[in-house]
Amino acid sequence: MFYRRKIILALLQVFGGRLEKINLQKLLFLVCQKQKEPEYDFIPYLYGCYSHSAKADLFTMVKKDFLTEDETGYSKKDRKNYLSLLDEEDKKLVNQAYFLYNKMNSDGLMKHTYTNFPYYAINSTTAERLLTKEQLDKVNDYRPALSATTLYTIGYEGISLEAYLNKLIKHDIKVLVDVRNNPLSQKFGFSKSQLLRYCQGLNIEYIHFAEVGIQSEYRQELKEQSDYDNLFKSYKKKTLPNTVSTQEKILALLKDKKRIALTCFEANICQCHRKHLAEAITQLPQWNYELKHI
Repeated sequence: MFYRRKIILALLQVFGGRLEKINLQKLLFLVCQKQKEPEYDFIPYLYGCYSHSAKADLFTMVKKDFLTEDETGYSKKDRKNYLSLLDEEDKKLVNQAYFLYNKMNSDGLMKHTYTNFPYYAINSTTAERLLTKEQLDKVNDYRPALSATTLYTIGYEGISLEAYLNKLIKHDIKVLVDVRNNPLSQKFGFSKSQLLRYCQGLNIEYIHFAEVGIQSEYRQELKEQSDYDNLFKSYKKKTLPNTVSTQEKILALLKDKKRIALTCFEANICQCHRKHLAEAITQLPQWNYELKHI
């Protein structure tokens, strides 16, 4: 079992074997905020801090019969002592969470996280009900206030789904343009159907243009930067001249939506075709905007 799932089970254990779904997300968030290397990342969502990755782990643990799920919460099924399986620091954090928060209901936990971590309340549907005007002002200070029309590029290699989505939120991305030829991924959250759903949940439009990607058979045996450079020479010679209409569509999207991002896998922009696609778009007539790699 993954260590991160033991933390969820340990939280359920110390809270008597059952937690409401909202409470579990908030308590897990509070534990993770104190970890040197958090087991889960979170995004600002409808009820504040939320981890799609944790939700996926909960789904798996229900499927494997470690948990039961009802409409409002999760219950631990076995009597195994998962707290004893954590390292000493995480044991302290889980026990501390019980000591500090066991008497808080869902509203109390939401308000606590909103006031102490205002960024995670920017998309909340309950913040106005729970917070004072002064507290809401602090939340609003975390809303992105970017105005320049900008074409971004972003890779998801080496980061969690939530860290990736937070980059989109903080740069106020309106449209995510997937430029992979084959938009499937073994990494959680990044296959087309998943990414579409998670973007929609944040009011970010998702569009896929397969024709500007590079087919997987041409991406084999890429070991040195020179291998990538040779691949991109062919891409600039063959693919880019034949996809000008798609590049023009992307530029039109940028003009309309103001802040869009081209996305692919590689973290290193010099090892991804999105760099060359973006640069080709900057050479189109009427380009007069910013290009940034994040």
